[in-house]
Amino acid sequence: MAGTSVIELDRTALIHNLNFLQHFLGDEVKISSVVKSNAYGHGIEQFVPIAETAGIRHFSVFSAAEAEAVCNVKKPETDVMIMGWMSDEEIEWAIEKDLEFFVFEIIKLEKAAEKAKKLNKVAKIHIEVETGLNRTGFTQKQLVKVVKFIKENRDLFYIQGLCTHYAGAESIANHVRIQKQIRKYNQLYKWLWNRDIIPEIRHTACSAAAIAYPRTRMDMVRVGILQYGFWPTRETFIQYINKRMDKTDPLMRVLSWKSQIMSIKKVKTGEFVSYGTAYLAQEDKVIAIVPVGYSDGYSRSLSNMGRVIIDGQIAPVIGVVNMNMLIADVTHIPGVKRGDEVILIGADNGIEITLASFADFNNQLNYELLARLPMNIPRKVIN
Repeated sequence: MAGTSVIELDRTALIHNLNFLQHFLGDEVKISSVVKSNAYGHGIEQFVPIAETAGIRHFSVFSAAEAEAVCNVKKPETDVMIMGWMSDEEIEWAIEKDLEFFVFEIIKLEKAAEKAKKLNKVAKIHIEVETGLNRTGFTQKQLVKVVKFIKENRDLFYIQGLCTHYAGAESIANHVRIQKQIRKYNQLYKWLWNRDIIPEIRHTACSAAAIAYPRTRMDMVRVGILQYGFWPTRETFIQYINKRMDKTDPLMRVLSWKSQIMSIKKVKTGEFVSYGTAYLAQEDKVIAIVPVGYSDGYSRSLSNMGRVIIDGQIAPVIGVVNMNMLIADVTHIPGVKRGDEVILIGADNGIEITLASFADFNNQLNYELLARLPMNIPRKVIN
């Protein structure tokens, strides 16, 4: 059965973005493609094979479930790194599958040793250190016990990496805090090195840090939002273009979201449209009902504020966005009919509905809007 909408992934755009990022970062910096939250709403199953054609051989996810989704479609030589949640059973599964994973608690390190010993395999771990985000990661005091435990179980671990995460590198407001974190990370790296705990790779940078703080790129960058064609913030984009003669955006949007008109209706002057009294027709109207609502990820806060594209023209969303439907004003668009394409995110005829426009309307971040796109919307690769 077809869904009420479809998300399209532009293969050409994704490959362009990844090639641009590798050139920007330099060949000596490895890219780990972050595909948590269903590849930021784009779809792991569709996204990973395209990224591999662009040379990506390392993917980062949050959970073991996401890692399994990547493993189902990736090439055998491609590596996967789990940055967050894993149950004890999943730690065993990850070791068995030669997956990499973060450790940020002693109990997780101990459990990894137990499972590695049981399987007679090495656990590929990334030691996460606390540098000032105050979320997950070992403090320097905790690292004393970490070093002792690893040395006592040296044959059970391979120190794949040493990592941390920055507390908002996308905003200049956090500049002092980020600088402190960089210094703390480097201090902890040297402290571990002097105790013969030597990681294969150092990685601290997300998309924003890689743009704003070049010295955070190190051996590997965990690239998330940039590869999908979006900047972490407008501020990050300005930081990038300020250093360049060419002020155009080098990224291409990968995702489009489309539906179709399910019904056309005429509304007379003075009548209300949809629930309540949110919209009063001040003239005779022709409206199009579109089978997408807040249960599909189209926020209710876009009521009377959203925009869609129909037949190459902007059509305002009027009335309250329903659970399964929204209503567009098509009075000004001649010849509109049932079955016509409706672009919720994307471009046509030189007009674009951007994800940023959604964020402007409802105060959500690009990340949040993308991650909220339901997994049951069909994803299709084009180009």
